[in-house]
Amino acid sequence: MCELFGVNTKTRIKVNRYLKTFFSHSEIHKHGWGMAMFYGNAASIEKEPTSANQSNYLRERIKHPIIVDNMMAHIRLASVGRMLWANSHPFAKHDNYGRSWTLEHNGTIFNFPALNKYIEVQEGQTDSERILLYLVDKIDERQNELQRALTEQERFAYMEEHITTLSINNKLNLLIWDGENMYVHTNYANTLYMLRQSDDTVLFSTQPLTDEDWQPVPFLRLLVFRDGKLVFEGESRSQQYFDPEENYEYNNCNEYEYAAL
Repeated sequence: MCELFGVNTKTRIKVNRYLKTFFSHSEIHKHGWGMAMFYGNAASIEKEPTSANQSNYLRERIKHPIIVDNMMAHIRLASVGRMLWANSHPFAKHDNYGRSWTLEHNGTIFNFPALNKYIEVQEGQTDSERILLYLVDKIDERQNELQRALTEQERFAYMEEHITTLSINNKLNLLIWDGENMYVHTNYANTLYMLRQSDDTVLFSTQPLTDEDWQPVPFLRLLVFRDGKLVFEGESRSQQYFDPEENYEYNNCNEYEYAAL
């Protein structure tokens, strides 16, 4: 399956050694790579629909120090789907009060009809992009009702509600940045790990990247981090995902494209 990497820290750190190991996995996950660096509400996204190992741009980029406080990275393995820039992660969208939301996904949405309406409006074809469009729409609906932006606590509650619903019968590993906080979710056991480097620095990865003390992310609940600290933790409400035999043909990737696309 595809792989995720994320950083959330109060103190900026150099991440080149982690990224070199992470992107080396693109020998298998060869259908696209991406990175997003965050500067408050602004997201700088770099991505290509090619293997990270074959990217001259990324090779030169990683020769220079990459120093961040919040970032995410992704490598894509597509069992179904075309190698297009628009299908590479991460994805970003602003809500109706100008907040920037950035998402990367590892998993598959097998059945969630509410995503279908986004097929005609999304830039690419992945269900991962549709997840972001759906979640931001839900935030927008509530903000329209209240006629104001949601508070931090309200954003967490809404994200928990809708991510829990999305997890039913679907594989849903997510990293999401909302301009202030990083949301982390997994409902597939032992497919997302975290490294606590200090009280104010935490890293996330699909696989441990070093011989440091990586631990499985607590799963079946939404976690929210700011400045490397856990600020919100949801109840264990998500549905655990198990690999049903009939879905094996899709389980190597983080998105499913409808056959008509």
